Amino acid sequence: MSNITFQRRLPIGAELLNQGHHFRVWAPKCAELDLVLLAADGREEIRQVRMVREEHGYFSCLHDPGAHSLYGFRVDGGSRWFPDPASRFQPLGPEGPSQIVDPLQFEWTDADWPGLTPRGQVLYEVHIGTFTPEGTWAAAMRELEELARLGITIIEVMPIADFAGEFGWGYDGVNLFAPTRNYGCPDDFRAFVDRAHALGLGVILDVVYNHLGPVGNYLPQYSDHYFTDRHVTEWGAAINFDDADSGEVRKFFRANVRYWIEEFHVDGYRFDATQAIVDASPRHILSELSAEARAAAGKRTIHLSVENQPQDVINIRPIEAGGYGMDAIWNDDFHHAARVRATGRTDGYYQDFTGEAYEFVAAFRHGFLYQGQHRVKGTQRGTSTRGLPPHVFISFLENHDQVSNSAYGRRLHQLTSPARYRALAGVWLLSPQTPMFWQGQEYGASAPFVYFADLDEELGRMVWEGRKSFLSQFPSLATADMQSVLPNPCDRSVFERCKLPPRKRGDHVAMYRLHVDLLELRKSDSVLACPDETELDGVAFNGAALALRYYTSDGADRLILANFARTLTLSPASHPILATLPHRRWELTWSSEHPRYEGDGIAAWQTETGWRLTGNATILLRAVE
Repeated sequence: MSNITFQRRLPIGAELLNQGHHFRVWAPKCAELDLVLLAADGREEIRQVRMVREEHGYFSCLHDPGAHSLYGFRVDGGSRWFPDPASRFQPLGPEGPSQIVDPLQFEWTDADWPGLTPRGQVLYEVHIGTFTPEGTWAAAMRELEELARLGITIIEVMPIADFAGEFGWGYDGVNLFAPTRNYGCPDDFRAFVDRAHALGLGVILDVVYNHLGPVGNYLPQYSDHYFTDRHVTEWGAAINFDDADSGEVRKFFRANVRYWIEEFHVDGYRFDATQAIVDASPRHILSELSAEARAAAGKRTIHLSVENQPQDVINIRPIEAGGYGMDAIWNDDFHHAARVRATGRTDGYYQDFTGEAYEFVAAFRHGFLYQGQHRVKGTQRGTSTRGLPPHVFISFLENHDQVSNSAYGRRLHQLTSPARYRALAGVWLLSPQTPMFWQGQEYGASAPFVYFADLDEELGRMVWEGRKSFLSQFPSLATADMQSVLPNPCDRSVFERCKLPPRKRGDHVAMYRLHVDLLELRKSDSVLACPDETELDGVAFNGAALALRYYTSDGADRLILANFARTLTLSPASHPILATLPHRRWELTWSSEHPRYEGDGIAAWQTETGWRLTGNATILLRAVE
């Protein structure tokens, strides 16, 4: 291919170099590969350029078709072309042509953005398609200033890799380098990140490296080794990280984590369902990806988290200690206990939880409730968290999965009483773990969130039946009556109902104040802001009432009292967790029943006969002289 050395940023895809556009693709399955240039309609072929075969199954060529040109690759002289496996944009969808994108044209203003630290963060999960009525990056960007005022520090964006159809959750993405055209163009996403950084907000991407979607996945046209039957996933063929030719597949995914950081300035990732990323190699691919991401970020620090259903802490152990080097892990155990406490229902996967006070104490002191014990069905769950600081556990009362895993996609505040929700929110946000909000939760949004996917009739029917089968693990949803009302995920009206309406925060002032005040406390209170520098203890007084205490070196402790049932009087109040040091007394700092939140107030917590814990209320006390 001549003696020219091409200084590419990434090993695959179309990149603009000084000499023109350089196209490179891994296609070991092909004997020949041609670059096909296309007209603006994406159908008419303008020119075909033979590509040169390199070592290890790569093909490349240098050509200059012009900015924003459309193209594809023809395999072995076939009758049709296919999109670039590393396409930077698919303006007509996954089955259409790829488009050349020059990332250097965007003018960034975030040169001074330092990145994210592992501690002190508050996450906010969003689905761009439903976050606003418009469902675009531009519309979402207008909401960032309000999120910064709320106290959010990280926006966690559900998957954006391009997928088939006009709406979907994004977990069936097939173009891992192409931000979906449903939300705008690539520079719209860059503008969103740039504006977030200007407001002090980080942006992390939810990425799916355990499977690809069923429609528009053309990787098998180029290689038989992107996937493997050596392992299985519940969503489709497993990605090949440890079988034949897995070295080049691993390189593909390493390039992907570099790409979003280098070309879109994202601040890290949430890795989806890492238990389904199976790799028997000497070094697990997740370890490689976390190291690659940090190298791409350079001096900027990033935040890496995982969803892992078995709750295996190997994900967050340091690489040098044999772990995968992530910063945080989702704490489903806390969510499940809180959900049972709020609703009283223990069916489906909630059967392993009681919702009693001791579970809250254990979750805040130890992270996971299950650390290797057997569950109701006899399988083991969880791993030991000994020695891990609390900020590595991401806790939540809602997320996209948990809201949708119900008949109607209702929010938690709609499933319990206002007072009990406020009490739960108080315990959650006053705890030392890293909190995460689900979009609209901050003001008590009423819009539902259910599963939706724009699929053709046959595949859509299969997905709908699969969804019904999944939800039937909850006995209350397995009845014929309930199965008949479960929403069809392929019905566009279902998707439209999930969109958050505009300017609704003003209609829910009390709920909004509740979360604003709690987040301000987390930031401004000298003890709550530095939980790693304190000792946390806790006790359950009965099945519904508990105390959590932050012990400080100077005696200026904090005491959280929560009661999720009827008013309880502790008489005698014999537990030492309630005692202050000599010459100190408890002073009320915050109450979930304050009239600011439309609460009913609380009576004095200390009486002549003992301590009174008001029903369905949480209070924060501080020790003062």
